[in-house]
Amino acid sequence: MKRTPLLGECSAEFFGTMLLILFGCGVVAQVVTGGDHLGTNPGATGDYNSIAWGWGLGVAMAVYVAGRLSGAHLNPAVTVALSAFKGFPAHKIVPYIGAQVAGAFVGALIVRLNYADLIYKVDPQHTKATQGIFSTSPDAGVSIWTAFSDQVVGTAILVAVIFALTSAVNNPPLSNMGPLVIGFLVVAIGLGWGANAGYAINPARDFGPRLASFLTGYHDAWYSANGPQLYFWLPIVAPIVGGLIGGALFVFCIEKFLPEAIVNPAEIGVVEPTPLGKRA
Repeated sequence: MKRTPLLGECSAEFFGTMLLILFGCGVVAQVVTGGDHLGTNPGATGDYNSIAWGWGLGVAMAVYVAGRLSGAHLNPAVTVALSAFKGFPAHKIVPYIGAQVAGAFVGALIVRLNYADLIYKVDPQHTKATQGIFSTSPDAGVSIWTAFSDQVVGTAILVAVIFALTSAVNNPPLSNMGPLVIGFLVVAIGLGWGANAGYAINPARDFGPRLASFLTGYHDAWYSANGPQLYFWLPIVAPIVGGLIGGALFVFCIEKFLPEAIVNPAEIGVVEPTPLGKRA
């Protein structure tokens, strides 16, 4: 059988993003529906730290799964930034993003199905009270513009550090440790940038599960869980903007000053430095 490289890459993006959501939305579902609702001590099935670590380790596992085939973007903001600054082919942007959104959608449906009984037990009307299992919202009292800024900053951090970790001339993690370190990066973002808007930092991670929840009974899914604002657009637009800013900051403030010689062989996901002409 003749192999189609793009098909394999999209398959990796689909399954990697699906796995990410199975871990991420799964840990949120466990925290939201467990504890005192099950007759056990509050927090017995986890807390915010559990969520941060669940998402981070989920990212690491997903990158290990998809990295060899596709580079494990798993995030439209990463794909767009790689195309803008790292030579990722523009014709692959739409197929990659489509695969990422589809994977997130399917992963969320699996979480929704397997947690259906517990969700019904704590929130039989499928209200905004449990919408956060699947998608993000600004916290109570947080304005839309603060949430937008928060997502820009969080995604800029994500992309800038990913570029640093995957640059062949920036002492990237060796021994295939890159995916684990990227997972720790997501944990760190969750611990430092989660209060305002839930650190979506990934349009596919938010839109796919939001759509899945809408189709399975969450009729207010397109709105903020803590207010009347139409919110679904923000975790799509702001991370794209943030990713471009983060990529630009790394390329023009760090990478252009790095040595050109590549001493170590490339690891999975390691990319060549951006051509910027003769460096000083």
